[in-house]
Amino acid sequence: MTNRRVAAIGKAFPRLVPALFAMALAAGMGLHPAAAAETFDLDVIIPLSGGGAFLGTEEQQTIQVTERAINEQGGIHGKPVRFIFHDDQSSPQIAVQLANDVIQTHPPIVFGSTISAICNAMSPLMRDGPVQYCFSPSIHPAPGGYVFTSQIASNDQQSALLRYFRFKGWSRIALITTTDASGQDAERSITRLLQTPENRDLKLVENGHFNPTDVSVAAQIERIRAANAEVVVSWATAAAGATVFRGLVQAGLDLPVAASGSNMTYSQMIQYAAFLPKQLYFGVSAWAAAGAANIDLPPAVAAEQKLFFALIAKAGIHADIGADLGWDPERLIAAALNKLPPGAGAAELRNYLLHLKGYAGIDGMYDFEAVPQRGLDISDALVVRWDSQKKDWDPVSKLTGIPLTP
Repeated sequence: MTNRRVAAIGKAFPRLVPALFAMALAAGMGLHPAAAAETFDLDVIIPLSGGGAFLGTEEQQTIQVTERAINEQGGIHGKPVRFIFHDDQSSPQIAVQLANDVIQTHPPIVFGSTISAICNAMSPLMRDGPVQYCFSPSIHPAPGGYVFTSQIASNDQQSALLRYFRFKGWSRIALITTTDASGQDAERSITRLLQTPENRDLKLVENGHFNPTDVSVAAQIERIRAANAEVVVSWATAAAGATVFRGLVQAGLDLPVAASGSNMTYSQMIQYAAFLPKQLYFGVSAWAAAGAANIDLPPAVAAEQKLFFALIAKAGIHADIGADLGWDPERLIAAALNKLPPGAGAAELRNYLLHLKGYAGIDGMYDFEAVPQRGLDISDALVVRWDSQKKDWDPVSKLTGIPLTP
């Protein structure tokens, strides 16, 4: 070795010692230096701004609680889970752009979005994967595909509500829906349900429509009054739902009102308190039955609900639809990925979900073979009523919608 090379090594030695020591320490621990920082990233596309933010922000808060719960139980194959949030700004066009960007990273799954029109805009991109887990109950994925969706279907929410009305003796139904995708879906669903033998004693006496941006529905409400309706079904999201609530109160029309599940957020109930109908009902999944002594739930479902309520209470989050959406889909997928081999892709995840049954979530016992792409049905549905004094939802029906009391 030449004197010049020896001198060069001597000058570099003080800089090499810390690096060599760190490498030796990592080797002694059996770890690659970067391994401790690795995470299992899962992408979530939801509205954190715009008209759908009232749901998206609540979902985000609960997903962050769910992330901690998953990681406390070991993450996914030993890696801590990290949910990466992308704001679609309540825009289908932006959601599609975000989904295209995420797809380029070849993830096994993409969560979102929240609004049915946005989910429907994203879904064609997932025809060959990745798996999409939408948060809207109003979409209808094709069986066997890569698109899955959460909660009981809006059709099952409505079915439970109509059954509750029938047992209560409210037979004259007025329907008011928005002209957007979720409103049109609700109108089709409810008119079909009213034609079934079970609901032959119910009659649709008024079927009104309005644009989601309309600030008044006075004319539609006067037609509801003239039709002598006994109960109103309002399927309108966010501010549009508030337009109906306000219009009914201003018109002095004090009738039972059943609203879209998208209105079932604590923040909306507080914000709209001055003009909420006195009798306001929602069709909802089994999470809202938690702790009710007169509603039977599978023990595993009750145990998951106990964990959910304890953790969101600790985080200062009120239980509602937004909180619900931030729990079951994420927990279910984490459990599925842990069952699959490390590195499993979209096809393996889809095939696993298609045959998944017996998973206990807060919304019920999932069975994707019986209910493709969703896992839940009317047997996981109940009706709740908003209690303005307690500022909470009270279960008023058993599962499937039969009233707890006559």
